[in-house]
Order: sequence, then structure tokens, then C-alpha cells
Amino acid sequence: MTANKTSKLIGAVALASLVLALPAFAQDAAAPAADAAAAATEAVAEVVATVDKGDTTWMLISTILVIAMTIPGLALFYGGLVRAKNMLSVLMQVLSGFAMISLLWVIYGYSLAFNGPTEGGLSAFIGDFSKLFLSGVTPSTTSATFTAGVEIPELTFVIFQLTFAAITPALIVGAIAERMKFGAVMAFLAIWFTFSYLPIAHMVWFGGGYLFGLGAYDFAGGTVVHINAGVAGLIAAMMLGPRKEFLKEPIPPHNLTFTFIGACMLWVGWFGFNAGSNLEATGLAAQATLNTITAPAAAALAWALAEKFTRGHASLLGAASGAVAGLVAITPAAGFAGSMGAIVLGAAAGVICLWAVVTLKPMFKYDDALDVFGVHGVGGIVGALGTAIVAAPSLGGYALGDPAAYNIGSQFMTQVLAVVIAVAWSAVVTVVAMLIVKAIFGGARVSESAESDGLDLSSHGERAYN
Repeated sequence: MTANKTSKLIGAVALASLVLALPAFAQDAAAPAADAAAAATEAVAEVVATVDKGDTTWMLISTILVIAMTIPGLALFYGGLVRAKNMLSVLMQVLSGFAMISLLWVIYGYSLAFNGPTEGGLSAFIGDFSKLFLSGVTPSTTSATFTAGVEIPELTFVIFQLTFAAITPALIVGAIAERMKFGAVMAFLAIWFTFSYLPIAHMVWFGGGYLFGLGAYDFAGGTVVHINAGVAGLIAAMMLGPRKEFLKEPIPPHNLTFTFIGACMLWVGWFGFNAGSNLEATGLAAQATLNTITAPAAAALAWALAEKFTRGHASLLGAASGAVAGLVAITPAAGFAGSMGAIVLGAAAGVICLWAVVTLKPMFKYDDALDVFGVHGVGGIVGALGTAIVAAPSLGGYALGDPAAYNIGSQFMTQVLAVVIAVAWSAVVTVVAMLIVKAIFGGARVSESAESDGLDLSSHGERAYN
């Protein structure tokens, strides 16, 4: 055999051997690749949820906005509505109430509202003391958002909810303005916060809460904040008794400019209140922001228009009150309502709250000084019940779960139950709290002479204007 033939034979044998070896080689090569893929899949499954800096930033901004809507927003809104001799007393009550509740929230409020077991015992109605004094809450602990795997620092959630807890008792101040002892106000707010705000917040917003389990919708506080505070204001005002001049002579606001500024600050701060409740900077937060523009806009115009037809004029106070009523009504529906639903809900709230202030209040002769019940209580009820309608996907809403399975009637009955529980719970706690305060302070009202002089001078030794 020649050398040339020998080389060809060797090459053919080598090629045949290579072809025969390819399947085994491929299998051996694929094994590490398969192992690597399996390892990667396992690693992905074990990835711990991460803190999103964008969502965290949005929540911190929302927190600051809600603080601004309370002090100075709510304080100025209320301050302008009272008489000049009581201006500072209202500012002082709102500021001091905000400060006190902020501390109580850190000490025990957060633990009772948002912690505890999810079933068994009283867990459906109140939390426990597992995070008393914020025990275990550090800059590294996290709180879940509505997107799996995305979280925010727990401290961010703590301070955001702190602002809700602080503004809610402050709302009650408007109902009892111009006639209640300062110490009695502070004691009442502390008791009411502990036994009314915290349980209702737990029932509505905590995963193991009773109303949460029933599927009640409350995006940002229709029941927890507005119905809760509105009913408390009504009961407290009735137990306190009317001001001396009530239904005897006019008690006009002393500075509607302050009221207008306060209303505008409330509106701006409400974006943190409503859109911030989404817990994420997403498209739904944008929808909640839009709803927080259009609902109060519709309510302000509806109130002013109805006022024009029924009373002959459209007032600035009416438009400002209408805007607040619209903000109240859209609060529980902010993340559930579509754009058109928010407008209709706001317009309805403007007209109904005007009726509550102008007709219902004189009918029953209760001296809710700054119409806390008429705007927040009634507006909150309108919003809570209306949420069942505007959340319907068939009407452009964003209901939870399967859109095809949403039933307006069923959800409406759940909302009715939530409203009834909030009204009854707040009313009972308010009655007990007022009785306790009256016993401690020998009566909750200031003396007749102190009321005549004004609370600025008699309670705080100063005047708003020289």
C-alpha cells in the first residue's frame, strides 16, 4: 500500500470515529449546561424581594404631602371658619393633636393597627403589642407593596400611616370648635384614637382584619378616616352642646382667605393621601392622582351650582367646601374608579353634602361647628357606597380580582356593612370617651365667660390679632 493510500485510510477511520462519538459528546456537553440552567432557576426562585428606591421616594414624598395637608392645611381651613377670638385655639388643637398622635402611633399605634396574628382571638379586630415602641422595626426591615418581589422600607410604611392616624383625630376638632377645654380635647383625642381609629384601621387595612377579609373596598380611608371622624364629630358636638349663639345669631367665619388657602393645601396634600395609598409609583397611582383632581373639581362646581339655584348665589366657601367633599368621596375609590366614574362620584358628593350642611343640620339642630359630619361623615358614606359602583369594570373601574366576576350588588352590600360597622363603632367609642373626659375634667366645656372672651385668650393667654 502506498503512503498516499495509507493516509486516506487513516483519515477515513478518524472521521468515522468522530461521527460515532458526536452523540456521546453532545450529551456530555449538555449535562453541565442543563445543570447550570437548573441552578439558575433555583437561584431566581430564592431571590429575596428587593427595596425599590423609586417607590420608596414616592412614599416619602406622599408622607410629606399628607403632613402639609394637616399642618398647616387643615389648621388654616378650620381657623378661617371660626371667629377671630378662637383662631389660635383651633390652630393649637390641630397642631397639638397631630404631635400627640404621632408619638402614640410610634409607641403602640402601629403595632395595634398593622401587626398581630392573621386569625384567632381578637386578631380580626385589633393587633397586638409585638412591635411596641417599634420593636424590631429597623432601616433594614421591609414592607410589601402590591407587586410581588417589590418592597419598601418598613419605616417608610410606618411614617406614611402615621400621617393618616394623626390627621383623622384632628378632623374632629372642627365639630367641637369654640367651646371645649383644651385638656379635655387632648384627652378625648387620645382615647378615641386608641379605641376607634386603631381597631377600624386594623379591620379595614390589615391582612387579617375583619372587613379586609370580607372584601370591603377602602383605598385610602373612606371608612377608616372620614366616616370614623365624621361620626365622632357629630356625637361629640351633640354631647358637648351648642355654642351660646347657635341658632340665635349669625356665627360667620372670620377669615375666608385663610379657609381658601387651607382648602387648597388640603387638595394638594390629598395627592399624597390618595395616590400614596397605592404604595407604588405605577400607572394606578397616576389614575388615583387624576381622580383626585377631577372628583373635587366636579364637586366644587356641583356645590356652587346647586347653591346658586337653591340660595341665589355661589359662594367661595361653598366651592371650597364642595372641593373638600369631593376629596372625601373619592378617597375610598381613588384606586378603583375610572376617570368618568370619579367625576360622577365627586358631583354627587358635592350636592349631597350641601344638602347635609344646609338642610339636615338645621333639621336636627346639632351644632357641628365646622360641618365635619356634613362634609366628612356624609361625604365618606357617599364615597364608600359609591365605590361599589364606580369600581365596576363594566363602568371603567378597576375592581380587584377577575373583572368578569365582579358584581356591583354584592360589593355594595359589603360596603354597606363596612359603613354600618364604622358608624356604630365610632359612635360607641365617642360616647364612652366623652363620658370619661367629662368625669376627669369636671365637664368638657369651658365656662360661659371663657366662651364669651374666646378660647384664644381664656385657654392660651394670647390673641391672633393685635
